[in-house]
Amino acid sequence: MRNRPTQSAPDFTNACIVMFGVNLSWVFLVLWALWGLLAVAALGWSLNRWMTWLEARKARACQRFTPQR
Repeated sequence: MRNRPTQSAPDFTNACIVMFGVNLSWVFLVLWALWGLLAVAALGWSLNRWMTWLEARKARACQRFTPQR
């Protein structure tokens, strides 16, 4: 067993964001090929609503723990 100090884990945030965009692109293209532009627009709109809801939920959660002056 090696007794060397452990290093911090690498930050994969940018890689995750890029891969989310790549995966979203091919899903949109397949959806467009199978069911048309209306299905892509509906999925994009619903993803936008979901991300907005998540952002508001995170803001409310952070607001509870912020001390008042």
